[in-house]
Formats: sequence, C-alpha cells, structure tokens
Amino acid sequence: MAHFKRWLFLLHRWLGIVVCAFFAMWFVSGVVMMYVGYPKLTESERLQHLPPLAADAVLLGPQEALDAAGIAGPLKELRLAVASGGRTVYLAQPADGKGSIVIDAATGTPLRHVDRELAMGSAAAFAGPGVGLVYEGTLDEDAFTHSRALDAHRPLHQVALVDAAHTRLYVSGRTGEVVRDAPRAERLWNYAGAWIHWLYPLRGGALDPYWADIVNWLSILGIAVTLMGTAVGLLRWRFAGRYRSGSRSPYRGFMMRWHHITGLLFAAVTLTWIFSGLMSMNPWRVFDSGAPALRTEAMNGGPLGPPAGAASPQALIAAAGGTVRELHWTRTAGRDLVLARGTALRPTVLDAASAAPTALDADALKAAVARLSSAPVARIEVLNAYDSHYYTREPHTMTGGGDKPLPIWRVVFADEAGTWAHVDPRTGALLNRSDSHRRASRWLFAMLHSWDWRPLLERRPLWDLAMVLLSLGGAALSLTGVVIGWRRLGRKLAPKPAARRIPPFTPSKEHP
Repeated sequence: MAHFKRWLFLLHRWLGIVVCAFFAMWFVSGVVMMYVGYPKLTESERLQHLPPLAADAVLLGPQEALDAAGIAGPLKELRLAVASGGRTVYLAQPADGKGSIVIDAATGTPLRHVDRELAMGSAAAFAGPGVGLVYEGTLDEDAFTHSRALDAHRPLHQVALVDAAHTRLYVSGRTGEVVRDAPRAERLWNYAGAWIHWLYPLRGGALDPYWADIVNWLSILGIAVTLMGTAVGLLRWRFAGRYRSGSRSPYRGFMMRWHHITGLLFAAVTLTWIFSGLMSMNPWRVFDSGAPALRTEAMNGGPLGPPAGAASPQALIAAAGGTVRELHWTRTAGRDLVLARGTALRPTVLDAASAAPTALDADALKAAVARLSSAPVARIEVLNAYDSHYYTREPHTMTGGGDKPLPIWRVVFADEAGTWAHVDPRTGALLNRSDSHRRASRWLFAMLHSWDWRPLLERRPLWDLAMVLLSLGGAALSLTGVVIGWRRLGRKLAPKPAARRIPPFTPSKEHP
C-alpha cells in the first residue's frame, strides 16, 4: 500500500506540473468565451448587411438565368441577393454537390472568378455607404477562419473596414459573398478566449493533422491527473483529528495548503469540465450512431428546380411587401415556394408560380415528413416553447446565432436510433435531426460544459455567477499547482553547489 501511495503521489506531482498549466488556461479562457465567442457571421447579421433588392430592377427569371448560364439539372439551393461584387446575383448550388455557381441576375453571365475588384465590391455593399475599405490580400486560413464550414469558400479575401470597430471582412473566393466579419475587439479577445481554449495555435501548421488527437489525449491525461489529485487530497486530509499545526491539511506553506483545499473543493467541477471538453470533440466518433440519413428529397416531393412559369423576381419582391433582402427558392411537400427574407429571420412564404402569400397544408406536411424515414412515425409533438433539446443560446456562443423559430414540430420515429426531426410547419424546412447518440452528446457536452440548463439560462445573471465563481475556483486550484510545480522544477534544475574541497594534510617540520 505504501508503494502504491508513493507512485500515486509522484505521478500526480510530475504530471500535474504540465497539466495544471493547461487547466489554468482553460478556466480563464472559458470565462472570456462566456462573453466573446469565436468570430462568426450570424444569419441575422448577414441579412442586416445585405442591400435591399430593388423591385424595379430589370432581372432575369430564375429559369432564364440558369438557361443563360448553361446550368441544367436539379438544384440543392437557389437564392437571389445583392451579394457578389455588389451585384444582384443568383447563387445556385447543384444537387450533385459540385459547389455554388454565381450568375449575374441581369445578364445571366456566370461569375467564374472572384478577384480583388469583386471582393471589394462585396465588402462595400456589406459595409454600406461612406465606409472606407483596405484590401489585405487572400489567405487560405488564419486564426479566425479555422471553421470547417468555410472550406467551401477558400481561398478567402481579406478586406479591412475603416470603421469605429476596425472590422475585418472575409469574402468567399468561390461566390464573392462576405462569409465572416471580425471586429478588432473580438479578434483581440479571442486570443485570450476561443483561440487558446481550443488550442488553435496547433491548427494550420505541421501539427494540424494531429490537432484532434492532441486535444483528446491531453484531456484524457487531465482526467487522470484530476482523479489522482482527488485521491491524494482525500488521503492527506484528516477528517477525524488534526495535524500538529492544528490544521486538517498537513501542508504549512500557503501554496501547498491552498492547492490541497481548492483541490478538494473544486475537483468535481474540474473533472466535469475536462471530461465534457473531451466529449465536445466527439472522440473516436462515439456519438455517431450510423443511422441512415433522412430522405429529404422524398419529403420535398422531388428535387428543387424553378417551375415552368415561375413568378418573376419583381413580382415576388412586390408581393412580399416591405424591404426584401433575399429570395430563397425551396421545395417541400411537393410544392414550390419562395421565402422572401427581410432583416427579420422569419420570412414571408410565397407560392413560386403565382407569387401569392401562401400557407402549407398541415395534413400534406405530415404525410411528407413521414417519408423522411423508412421507420414509422411514432408521434408528432408541437413545441410552442423551448425545451431541453430545442432552445436558443446567445449569438456569440458555439450553438447560438441560428434561426430557432416557434412553434415547430418534433417528429419522433420508431427506429432503433431514436430519430427525431425538427420541422418548421410554416416553411416546411427541416431544421435539424437528432438521435439517441446526439442527445447523449447534448447532456455530456452542452449540459456539463456550458451548463445549458434552461432554469439557469433563463435566470441570468444566476448562470453567469455560477459559471464565473466555479471557473475562478478551478483557476485557483490550477494556478497554485502551476506555482508549486514551477518552484519544484526550479529546485530540481538548479545547479548544485560545488562540494568544498579540503586540502590533504601535510606534516610540518615541527610535527613529523
């Protein structure tokens, strides 16, 4: 037993020197991330910065534009907006997944190359009149564009805005759209927040292929060190009786004593956050159920394609009323629709052929969602309020910034994977899918790591107080460990004083 304790103490001591530095960094950067997230362009921001579509503009109809550009076949997506180079364009994504195609809506000419001039035009349209622009060249990836969602847009053009926020825009090298904005304050705070928290210094270089494994194994090492430290702390704490100093802790030095005490107080929260951070990485794809993909084309009643005799863009803009920033053609339950979007996230739903405002038939939509899976529908729940699996977060957070409309349908399928589909009954849009594995991830990551618990989220600043106080406790535990480790390393690595040499005795003449 004594041999086991010795190895337990030694392993915790020396492994903790490295791991405590990462713990401290994770706790401090996690507090920053509560208020400043990784740069993103939310859907709301994108719509607010899109210039309005002019109802009197001379534009080709969607089928005319596709024919003029020589594009045939089914589509995955079709939008009309003032996006690329400040021009009104159709952005078409073929169903074969070959990437987006940009078509000038006035001439039908495909825009095949995004150069400096076009990128500057897009940035000018995004920024609005009177804002100066500075072109900063192209890049494939930098500290603020590691997101894999941007892979389809690389290389990216950088444009700096001469505005109060010193905003940097990233323009797609494929479509010419602005795909990310990053004000200077957001960029600076990210070096103390998400950039260091997610170990992004390891991204984009020689270690990039190993980034996920490094994060995974470092988290596993952190879990092991926390468990060993908890065991050591419990073994050294006197629950009955006291040491000679009168304390229940044997350590007399300030740092050692408070590392012991904070370790006992905050070991559980440290273990929880390190474990849930590991779960955020979906290590070795443990949350992938292998369930088949939902059959969205079957739900939609066939592939997307502008119907014969489709209403003109001008008619659609006029029918929507108000200011329209984007027209989005879609197909659901066998009907061709157009979603006319303004600055608000909730679009006006129009019939694609007649341009008349329309509503989906509930029975037809129920029949359509049943075709999403080969498994039968167990039930359809109507959500009029958010719950533990469908809820909103602040726009800057990892899961925030998206459109979470209400009411929605939760379609529950009777299959082995426990598949759920969330559907917007107003637009027929499939919002997301979930299964038992993903719901496990919700609890093991989002709940344990960010405390996505609605009673707390709905009672801010109670959530803020709990997160900040626990983070400070974890940081105190970690920083005391860093100081202890630094001092111990200093003693071990310091050169030892040379031994004092005693000269040999030489007898004198007086003492033979």
